[in-house]
Amino acid sequence: MKRREFLIRSAMFGTAAAFPFSFPKRLFATSAQNATSNATARNQSVAIANPLKPPDHGSIPVAFVISKNTVIIDFTGPWEVFEVASYSASVVNGTKDDAFRLYTVAETTGPIRASGIKIVPDYTFDTAPAPKIIVIPQQEGATEKMLEWIRRSTKHTDVTMSICTGAYTLAKTGLLSGKSATTHHNAYREIALRYPDIHIVRGARWVEDGNLASSGGLTSGMDLALRTVDRYFGRAVTLKAIEQLEYQSQGWLDPTVNQAYTKDPVPREGHVACPVCHMEVDPETAPKSVYKGKTYYFMSQGHKQLFDADPEKYVNAKDE
Repeated sequence: MKRREFLIRSAMFGTAAAFPFSFPKRLFATSAQNATSNATARNQSVAIANPLKPPDHGSIPVAFVISKNTVIIDFTGPWEVFEVASYSASVVNGTKDDAFRLYTVAETTGPIRASGIKIVPDYTFDTAPAPKIIVIPQQEGATEKMLEWIRRSTKHTDVTMSICTGAYTLAKTGLLSGKSATTHHNAYREIALRYPDIHIVRGARWVEDGNLASSGGLTSGMDLALRTVDRYFGRAVTLKAIEQLEYQSQGWLDPTVNQAYTKDPVPREGHVACPVCHMEVDPETAPKSVYKGKTYYFMSQGHKQLFDADPEKYVNAKDE
């Protein structure tokens, strides 16, 4: 049985009327526009999103770009949101076509591992349908062919979004140059230093700038997907999707809910902060380097290599 058919059958008992009573009224008092303004004021960002309009007929094609070691929740979370939103649109608007048509795209259609789960991509970059939405999760297999496909496709997308540290892949395309973006809070410092022409908004659940968007870590991708549904189809469809998902986060309405991550955490006693990412590390086991008589410890060998290539960049860097 298809997911949409299952959802429709499982929702036969008047759920539309039940939802407004399951959330406090203050949820409806804060518009996404006001929430975005709050985040803008706190982070001195002036990013403006482009307007979204669903097609008169047919579905919105959504491409999920994947490669080796893709983080599964980064794309399955938004996938489920868009999947359920198709059901929601059919209930609220009476549409027969799925609101979203979802597919995966990769270098080849050979199986890849995503958080240990084997996935067979639907299309290659040579055969994939033209997307109106691109979702870029955290992954380790980004190639120049992938980057070029994202660059080319983004010329015609409504939204190209990165989830978590998928922001690195989007940054590598050059599309974020001069733009505002966010990522997982443990990556704020590193990505800002590696890509100084990108304005990294700390403490944001999601950020939109033109047809580019980015989310914080992991589950933040679901909120960015819900925000995108809301921009396309409006509040009634989004609330119906939230009801079916049994999703309680308000981050899709208010991107400032991640403000707790604005400042780097203070390492516990006996631990130190990696100078590249400021994550807590254990000096007993961490890779290390000595620079000007001082020992620095790193979250990974890759961070040690970045530091060794340009120590002054990391020693003298000041966080926003």
